[in-house]
Amino acid sequence: MALINTIREKSGWAVGAIIIGLLLFMLGGDFLYGRSSIFGKNDLTVGEIAGEKVEYDQFNATLEQAKQAFIQQQQRQPDEQAMGYLRDQAWNQTIFRIAFQQEFDKLGLKVSDEELTDMVQGNNVHPSIRQAFTDPATGQFDRTKVIEYLRNLDKLPPQAQDAFRNFEANLGPERQAAKYNNLLKLSTYVTAAEAKRFDQGQNTRATVRYLMVPYFALSDSSVKVSDEQLQAYLDKNKGRYKVEDGRTIEYVSIPVTASPEDSATVRKTVDELATQFASAPVDSAFVKLNSDQPTSPAFLSPADMPEKLRAQLPLQVGKVYGPYAENGTYSLYKVSGQKAGAQAAARASHILIKPEGTTPEADAAAKAKATEVLNKIKGGADFAAMARQYGTDGTTATGGDLGWFQQGRMVPEFEKAVFGATAAGLLPAPVKTSFGYHIIKITAPKTTQTYQIATVQKSIQPTDATRDAAYQKAQALKGEATSLETFRAAVAKDKSLQKVEAKGLGRGDQAVNNLQGARQLVRWAYGVNPEGEPTKVGDVSEVFEIGDQYVIAVLTSERTKGTADVASVKPEITALVRNELKAEQIMKKLSASKGTLEQIAQAYGNGAQVKTAEGVVLGQGLIPGLGNEPVAVGKAFGLKPGQKSAPFAGEQGVLIVEPVSVQPATAATDVKAVRQQLTAQRTARTDGLTYEAIKQHANIKDNRTKFF
Repeated sequence: MALINTIREKSGWAVGAIIIGLLLFMLGGDFLYGRSSIFGKNDLTVGEIAGEKVEYDQFNATLEQAKQAFIQQQQRQPDEQAMGYLRDQAWNQTIFRIAFQQEFDKLGLKVSDEELTDMVQGNNVHPSIRQAFTDPATGQFDRTKVIEYLRNLDKLPPQAQDAFRNFEANLGPERQAAKYNNLLKLSTYVTAAEAKRFDQGQNTRATVRYLMVPYFALSDSSVKVSDEQLQAYLDKNKGRYKVEDGRTIEYVSIPVTASPEDSATVRKTVDELATQFASAPVDSAFVKLNSDQPTSPAFLSPADMPEKLRAQLPLQVGKVYGPYAENGTYSLYKVSGQKAGAQAAARASHILIKPEGTTPEADAAAKAKATEVLNKIKGGADFAAMARQYGTDGTTATGGDLGWFQQGRMVPEFEKAVFGATAAGLLPAPVKTSFGYHIIKITAPKTTQTYQIATVQKSIQPTDATRDAAYQKAQALKGEATSLETFRAAVAKDKSLQKVEAKGLGRGDQAVNNLQGARQLVRWAYGVNPEGEPTKVGDVSEVFEIGDQYVIAVLTSERTKGTADVASVKPEITALVRNELKAEQIMKKLSASKGTLEQIAQAYGNGAQVKTAEGVVLGQGLIPGLGNEPVAVGKAFGLKPGQKSAPFAGEQGVLIVEPVSVQPATAATDVKAVRQQLTAQRTARTDGLTYEAIKQHANIKDNRTKFF
């Protein structure tokens, strides 16, 4: 009885809870976690820049302007790839508008109304205005036309008015940016001492002897690297391993490819079309109605025909050739006419013997070699085998075959020999051209015959049944994979599936490895999973249709902006730390020996080598024959000729350097020119470096993946 009374007392609360649960179920996860979430904050915030929030409507307006400008310029709607570019462009514009404006305000940079007027119709007209109102015939800018345009602006179409007002609105910020950048550029200064030192560094050279023991002289297995050593290395080199947000996923793609049954279905259709094509009264109309890629019938020489049709030469007028299957397409060709063309075509093979130098002796040797090979062929040797053995150009893999070509495509001497031949066969003597000596075999003599070809093509596409089968396979995998472990287990069980990893996906990425147009997959990795909760490591995605395949992924790791963790850069830093440990062992062993470089190398044993490098430049970090070794160059120029350095760790191994001689630079004759060169180099980098510096200090939070 007490239990019944309790149920009666609590029933109101129970019914209310049930009603709330049903409402939440009907509204779905977006109610709790999406843009309209009652618990979510800043759900319409695209990001934050320099402490200022960027709202969705605000960003979308900037994006829409960029989109309209694209449509006006390209005369087409942007595809998804272009939209990705436009979103990045709009985001960069937003960064500029907010982060740079704060810098302008700090300095008090303004653009007056008089300046804006001057940029449109004054003495310092904006380049876009000048270009638009310059007479093409005279090349003269007409200011009166600008004024007339402005007077009649309200009478122009709304689209033209909006375009000009957007242009006008950007004049002020553009001029502010120019002022700001000029302040920095004009502060660039190179002293005479800097110029002299730079010139000296570029023109001081030395001959250096060095002993090197490469790191690979010690096997990797002989040096153990601990996690503690890796972490210590990363802590010491944090500045080199700054990273942006990143996600790593594993995924399986199930392609939707045509089955043998699909191919047979298309083949049956094409066979029926072949019969109809033969009796079609108007070939162009038949092609237009029945081809997946309709083209007008055209006269083709053998050089321009598809290979499978060319193999049927000579062709018969009125006959249909095919179907031929190639690259997922069945093709039918009907010959509807023939005539003599303007240019001859022929087919030939050749063996090119290039001279090994420009001297008369080298030319004579090449000619003698070509004659020797030609005589072997005349004696019965296979031409293709000789081409593969003696040829010196890209045709060796095809046995010297050049295929069909029209007159006018080869060098004159070669063409004269080929098109002067009246029959197929080996030419009696080598032919000299600017490339060398050619042994030529005519495989099809010249012809001017062309044929009018009408083409019908049918793509071999997967049927709905094939597509459904692939989708069902993807859904079956999804049903088994509920976590990272079950995902991997399900993939391992099915030998037809191949798991692929994509590391470090960025927020703005459009592609995932070779999956193009995979934006939805990237958004999932950064966004919300099918259950309506934020995607977490171990979550498995829904089945995505990306191009011609179904894709299922699992999030395996996530990385936040800052310094990389050891796991994400482990292969790279393991090699570096291993080299440091190898260097310690090598330096210890080298330091135990005395004497000349040769004596130290002999004492060290296998792996040590002594070499001489000439023309080592003080201002560069390169040692000829060795590569980038800036420490070695610095040490070499810090010693007197004949002095040896102590063993030290280089880029590729442990080195000991010993300068032989140094040729000092002569005094710079034109220090002013060197200063101008350095100033121009530094000034050219200012805009990019300024943008990156302001961007870095703007504390940017990019949440565009919530919406795009």
